[in-house]
Amino acid sequence: ACCWIVSLLVGLTPMFGWNNLSKMRRTPGLNGSHAELVITCQFETVISMEYMVYFNFFLWVLPPLLLMLLIYLQVFNLIRKQLNKKVSSGTNDPQKYYGKELKIAKSLALVLFLFALSWLPLHVLNCITLFCPSCETPPILTYIAIFLTHGNSAMNPIVYAFRIKKFRTAFLQIWNRYFCCKSDKNAAGGAGDEAGN
Repeated sequence: ACCWIVSLLVGLTPMFGWNNLSKMRRTPGLNGSHAELVITCQFETVISMEYMVYFNFFLWVLPPLLLMLLIYLQVFNLIRKQLNKKVSSGTNDPQKYYGKELKIAKSLALVLFLFALSWLPLHVLNCITLFCPSCETPPILTYIAIFLTHGNSAMNPIVYAFRIKKFRTAFLQIWNRYFCCKSDKNAAGGAGDEAGN
């Protein structure tokens, strides 16, 4: 709930006044206070680049991204230390446990990498727009960057499905049941086994 509330506040900040409305009202051609304000409905026309760069990117995207990167580096470091200890002691069970932990950590790090790969291009383009107004970026780059940000939402389930066995099994069960119209006999048998245990 806290994450959703913060996201709403951050996302709705332009609605509370941090936008380009006052700048558009100062533009020539609008005579008097009763003149109708007609704007071109484009993102950069309405949304302030100061909001997108200083508030959105520098405050809400870049610091959490760097923090997560540091956390993952620490996690990998700790797991590798534990694996090296267990290899030297020759025990098998902890080796298997930390091997699984390393695999899960790699999957989550891949999710983080894909997030950065998907969102950083658009934020870099926003920074160029704000800090170098005379620089022109080709529209195709902007379209690709926007496509990447939207595509990021579809990447996580695919990564989980291919990298983590339990997700993959659940994904295939859902796929077979709802898209291939097959009933999963193993799922019924597995549920019976679990009930017996």
